[in-house]
Amino acid sequence: MQTANISKSILSISSPGVHLSPTDADFNKQLCQQCNDFSNDLVSNNPKQFGFWASLPLPDVEASLAEIRRVLDGMNAVGFVMETNHHGVYLGDPSLNAVFDELNRVKAKIFIHPTTPCLQHTSSGGHHGHTAATFLPQYPNPMMEFMFDTARAVINLFASGTISRCPDITFVIPHAGGALPPILQRFCSFSTTLMKSDIDLSLHAVKKTFKEQFYFDLAGFPFPDQIHGLLRIVGPERLLYGSDWPFTPLPAVIGLAKAMSVGLKDILEDEEVREKVYSGNA
Repeated sequence: MQTANISKSILSISSPGVHLSPTDADFNKQLCQQCNDFSNDLVSNNPKQFGFWASLPLPDVEASLAEIRRVLDGMNAVGFVMETNHHGVYLGDPSLNAVFDELNRVKAKIFIHPTTPCLQHTSSGGHHGHTAATFLPQYPNPMMEFMFDTARAVINLFASGTISRCPDITFVIPHAGGALPPILQRFCSFSTTLMKSDIDLSLHAVKKTFKEQFYFDLAGFPFPDQIHGLLRIVGPERLLYGSDWPFTPLPAVIGLAKAMSVGLKDILEDEEVREKVYSGNA
């Protein structure tokens, strides 16, 4: 933080989250509680330097509802972190409605982090399972699959009606929206012409929701090119700095921060607007 001139960091558990065992619910709940307790203690001892996104043991709905109550009853979390999918249960799945309804009730902020795509399947004996979908195993999943899974999750949140049903949730999407910006019009066009959704998924309506309910962090490699697609969807007041540290090592964090500095100066002339991207918007 000192090297990168960062005064305060918001911490979170990244991929694969805290629900590590598909069969051991108690282990997952205990791990989630331990992570949140550790983060809360760290923030309580260093409130000027740290905040944290509380984890949830999704897709375990009852345990997640209990953990939401526990976090809200006495912790200093700024909100909750979710993965794009949890053992193949993508955000927007009807099985998660109770969790999103509760988060909407308390006007929560949600940070969504991508993880490895996962396919649900049913065996010939009727047993349900899941398979991590590493489509091109010679490449690291964060290079491409994380970006695609971000698009899958956000699109499913819209198409399922979760977003329209939960107008009081604020969403933070990392990596400048992943693969979402270039396919947004395709999604909206399919939704309004072929799928005939009862929800208004027109490009105008979806963009309006992005500008009211969403923020996008700039971790990863949005400069010099990716950023332009995102700025067709939202204005600079919806952009946040993100480092991806420690999964992005320090030399790369510094290099990406320099690229961001150059890139922001190229597209945003107003220094005050640029400073808001670095910290004011957050």
